Amino acid sequence: MQKITPYQLSRLISRLDRLAPDEPLPAFTESRPVGAAFRLGVTGPLGAGKSSLINEIVRQWRKRNLTVGVIAIDPSSPFTGGALLGDRVRMGDSAGDEGVFIRSLATRGQAGGLAAVAVDAADLIDQAGFDRIVIETVGVGQVEVDIVGACDLTVVVLEPSSGDMIQTMKAGLMEIADLFVVNKKDLRGFERYITDLDAALDMREWKRRPGVLATLARTGEGIAEMVGWMEEWRKTAIGEGRLEVRRIDQRRERIRRATEALAVRRLWEAIPAEALDDAARQGGSVRRAAKEIVDQFAVRETALEGIVDC
Repeated sequence: MQKITPYQLSRLISRLDRLAPDEPLPAFTESRPVGAAFRLGVTGPLGAGKSSLINEIVRQWRKRNLTVGVIAIDPSSPFTGGALLGDRVRMGDSAGDEGVFIRSLATRGQAGGLAAVAVDAADLIDQAGFDRIVIETVGVGQVEVDIVGACDLTVVVLEPSSGDMIQTMKAGLMEIADLFVVNKKDLRGFERYITDLDAALDMREWKRRPGVLATLARTGEGIAEMVGWMEEWRKTAIGEGRLEVRRIDQRRERIRRATEALAVRRLWEAIPAEALDDAARQGGSVRRAAKEIVDQFAVRETALEGIVDC
């Protein structure tokens, strides 16, 4: 297979922002099918040390001769709309390795912190032949669960000084995590934090209880054990068929979202601007006016069922 250069891959990812819903992904010659790479999602509150942790994870994977692509979702600059690129700075050790590709994507204010192009970017990195892909999101919140739609394994990174246990539970991260990593284990209150986390997990019923590990990314302590845990999880999930089921569910959701985006785009293309102006002047029920517009201009109303009710 012809090897794609980092420059070529970056150019292709840059085009994703400009794609219309009905446009295919940009392609390059001699690419492999999507699905060969193992995708790791890393999320958690700001300041937990996610980027430093990822840097050490990449080191461990490289020791195993695995190539790694990293997608770092950065907060957008309020002035330019571009990524602030802080993750590239913190992961500078890995950036000089030819077996590592790092790309920062701007959130552009999107809810959930997961850039709209992140999943498609992961597909391109997968096609380029990388063995492992990491997607890091910013912050923590209810909508951060979107990361599940992109990853095979989800890691939630916490640290004992933030007091974010309740926030984590409220955000729904308990439900999406495959592994909790408590970083900065040298901080005061670490043992109590681990105990409280285990107790919170024990209060729930699980089909498969998330793991809990402790690390100190600053020194690399616990990282080798963490990578070993993830690789064993991957092997077991493949053997039991759980990974295939998860990927099918994720693909189904991606198709649903893409279909909805395309249907909405085509509907708006069919609706003349004066139709909205006329409906606005008439007053009355907004929902009724919307239904009348859709009934009049949709080629097939049934194809849009559910969009109007949102």
